Amino acid sequence: MAVIGGGPAGLMAAEVLSSSNFKVDVYDAMPSVGRKFLLAGKGGMNLTHSEPFNVFLSRYEPYSANLKPLLDDFNPDAVRHWAHDLGIDTFVGSSGRVFPKDMKAAPLLRAWLHRLRAAGISFHSRHQWLGWVDNNPKQLRFQTPDGERQIYVDAVILALGGGSWEKLGSTGAWVQLLIDQGVSVNTLKPANCGFNVNWSPYFREHFAGQPVKNVRLSLPCPEGQGFNQAGEFVITENGVEGGAIYALSALARENIAAQGCAEIHIDLAPDRSVAFLMGRLAQPRGKQSLSNYLRKRLHLDTIKIALLREIVNLADFDDPATLCSAIKKLPIHLVTTRPIDEAISTAGGINFEALDKQLMIRSLPGVFCAGEMLDWEAPTGGYLLTACFASGRAAGLGASTWLHSQ
Repeated sequence: MAVIGGGPAGLMAAEVLSSSNFKVDVYDAMPSVGRKFLLAGKGGMNLTHSEPFNVFLSRYEPYSANLKPLLDDFNPDAVRHWAHDLGIDTFVGSSGRVFPKDMKAAPLLRAWLHRLRAAGISFHSRHQWLGWVDNNPKQLRFQTPDGERQIYVDAVILALGGGSWEKLGSTGAWVQLLIDQGVSVNTLKPANCGFNVNWSPYFREHFAGQPVKNVRLSLPCPEGQGFNQAGEFVITENGVEGGAIYALSALARENIAAQGCAEIHIDLAPDRSVAFLMGRLAQPRGKQSLSNYLRKRLHLDTIKIALLREIVNLADFDDPATLCSAIKKLPIHLVTTRPIDEAISTAGGINFEALDKQLMIRSLPGVFCAGEMLDWEAPTGGYLLTACFASGRAAGLGASTWLHSQ
């Protein structure tokens, strides 16, 4: 039994198959497995989320109906129990996110790989999947350091990731291989991504890299509730990125596709009303510079004042009503998404209609799929990893059931 892809979905599938007493070989194109998993833990390994399950499930809209059976079987509590069984204690942060106590990914991955190897699972690095021999789903082709290798398998689980962070192994090269087999694959798109903004050269040079904290971002949507959430983001040379931007990225990406751009609004003073701001600006500026006046009267920091100067017409700074309106609803035009390879994750992938309930490709008996290869997306916050774990487990169980039926 082969698993192609050594990320969280592939490793979970391998573990499930091994527990069913199948001999499992894991193939990965990189020199070692779990590279994107380790990167995800660089700033703190966010495993899952502790919010009520119905709220948790809603984070996967509009894909929640497809993912619900998988997440019912391996929910956030199950993720925590699984980590605990590996000797990794977890805790719930102030945001409700769940982390290992040491916040690191490496100890968890080491413990997991030790358990998988102890269970008899074999790992084959630097094996790049090239497709099938003569379209036979049981004969796999790999490019290895020693040339092409062909392997016969009883079944295979594909867990090759999406199309972001190519240097870590998620190349998206599998898309064309499956399309060539007649499998319905929706175009991969960046998710949890940054966006390009046409900053002026001065603003780009002086403020790229600066965080914008304690703001509220909104993006209206005529067909639904839109987006309205507090958070922070970062100014980049090309535009904007960061937590609050990633959270609205799916809606903004679709707005850009439909309308050519997306206009988000930034509330630079979310805890203060327009009336309060107007009252604070009632005092004459005198000889103070505009920046010092706004900093002292409105407690705006340098980057927020710079954003106002970048976007608001200079004449409007002399009109308190217009200025306060801009502070509460500063428009920023997102022109395009950043390249897919920079995105944290990807949307698009294998259409769920091409799969049966066991995540087997209907037109390719014995070929199962898991993880970001499937057409779904979710925000950061533990949702991505949980669904990768859950889909890997489901594919492993599905392959086990199918093999026993043969």
